[in-house]
Amino acid sequence: MTSETQRVAGDGNAVNVDKGGRKGSVRALVLPQTLTVKHLAELVDESPVDVIKQLMRNGIMVGMNQVIDHNVAALVTAAYGIRARVTGNDEEGGPLSSAPELNLDSPDLVSRPPVVTILGHVDHGKTSLLDAIRQANVADKEVGGITQHMAAYQIETAGQKITFLDTPGHEAFTSIRSRGARVTDIAILVVAADDGIMPQTLEAINHAKAADVPIVVAINKMDLPGADPERVKRQLSEQNLLVEDWGGEVISVPVSARTGDGMQDLLDNILLVSEIAELKADPSQLASGVIIEARLDRKRGPTTTVLIQGGTLNIGDFVVAGGAWGRVKALANDRGDTIKTVVPGTPVEMLGFGSLPEAGDIFSVVGNEKLARTAANERRRSRALQSNQARALTLDQVVNQIDSGDVKELNLVLKADVQGSVEALRQSLEQITEGDAKVRILHSGSGNVTESDILLASASEAIIVGFNVGEELGVDRVSERMRVEIRHYQIIYQLIEDIERALHGILEPTYTDVIIGRAEVREIFPSKRNIQIAGCRVVEGRITRGGGIRVIRNNEILMESSIASLRHFRDEVNEINTGVECGIMLQGFNDYEIGDLLEVHRQERNPI
Repeated sequence: MTSETQRVAGDGNAVNVDKGGRKGSVRALVLPQTLTVKHLAELVDESPVDVIKQLMRNGIMVGMNQVIDHNVAALVTAAYGIRARVTGNDEEGGPLSSAPELNLDSPDLVSRPPVVTILGHVDHGKTSLLDAIRQANVADKEVGGITQHMAAYQIETAGQKITFLDTPGHEAFTSIRSRGARVTDIAILVVAADDGIMPQTLEAINHAKAADVPIVVAINKMDLPGADPERVKRQLSEQNLLVEDWGGEVISVPVSARTGDGMQDLLDNILLVSEIAELKADPSQLASGVIIEARLDRKRGPTTTVLIQGGTLNIGDFVVAGGAWGRVKALANDRGDTIKTVVPGTPVEMLGFGSLPEAGDIFSVVGNEKLARTAANERRRSRALQSNQARALTLDQVVNQIDSGDVKELNLVLKADVQGSVEALRQSLEQITEGDAKVRILHSGSGNVTESDILLASASEAIIVGFNVGEELGVDRVSERMRVEIRHYQIIYQLIEDIERALHGILEPTYTDVIIGRAEVREIFPSKRNIQIAGCRVVEGRITRGGGIRVIRNNEILMESSIASLRHFRDEVNEINTGVECGIMLQGFNDYEIGDLLEVHRQERNPI
């Protein structure tokens, strides 16, 4: 009698194969966006030579280590009678995916704990609220204490568990989502009853809306004399969050993290929202989830906090996350207790990775060491291949996609100099339509473009539009890394016309302001003509005489000018590179201060 073995194809689906190579029952195989011919051969349990022959029959000449896309791979799977589908939402294009599709009719489905993230404005009591929840849980001897080093933890109330993500706020919340993983089931929006809605509150609201998660409002600091919950509810209604008291569906709970009042009511409402959502998972599958935190422990090696979203994780399982892989050596719950298995909806500290994955990486269990190593290598290659490709859309791409019918909404993040401009622009932009295509503003606010704006745009495939604003320090590098387009305007009708043209499928050539280099003013020298010379050091890129130059002080543009003189010691030069000191005189500017940044830039035409 021939014995059977199983081969797991990335997502945990098995292909039964006997030793003679004869196929048994075959389940759907999940293909990554890209993979090597060798990896495809492993998945279909055929020799690479046979796979190459199948591709040759279809007129495709490839080598064993050549990367092919899923459409080409599907030709091979079809030839072997294997049903295949492409990975749906894997940001890496690798053979693994989180949160596997659930068979709602499966008898193995069980309820899982809700995953909750707390968001809100600084100083509105997010930390105090988490501390109050922790303290309440510590007092329960059956549950035990909470270790403080983990980025996630569980409590138990009314016989049911709730998982909290202890993140720095909406930026981390969105950063994880920007890598393709939906982690949070419920967002708790903390609003101080005495302060009301503040700028960061609006950001948190828009981040939660973009993630499409239910919002529960905790109106905190009800113990203070200036508490005005009705004002908070009115402000929420202006953001299209209508609380139940006002005839809406958003749950609001008055609480005081300091006194503990309303905390149990808040937990009960979390369970209510969770019950309505009918959160389910299949513990019989191979485990999958998301890396919440990763750090290098000097004694224990790579240590990760993992949120299990589906399946069951066991000691000895082979795991993959991003380009890292390993075998589970040890598991500990949020209280520091050693455990052997982890069920869905549960955070766990895990040892076993050979290298550090990144927060937000999708985590999966595979069948054996060979598959783990292959999957990690594929992800590294895929990440390298995609590093030069835009992730978020550009306005030029939107033109083409709207024209072909692939995009029905143009997602925007809008920033302007004052709130009046924000409201005027928002009203004008939201009225623009072209057929079924329309503008959707995910977030709007006054002030410079921030890293938080970049994260939201990246996670939502949005374009950032700025009107009479600059960018916070370092934002240009983040936007470049995450391939998010930022468009700056100084004339309001030009901004509106560009968006109209994009929706109409017509866009005029545009120009991008490219930073060539930056120099920091270290000393100031007077010249014989009573003109100041800035003694500078080039801190980034290069300083050239050909482009425009702006003076930046306290992150604000003080003046636009051009270089009248660029010297290296006594020599007049045309270019100075990073790390070199130089003397700079600007046309029409004579008011330097130590610490000023001189930023050389030029306009480059964007490809159409």
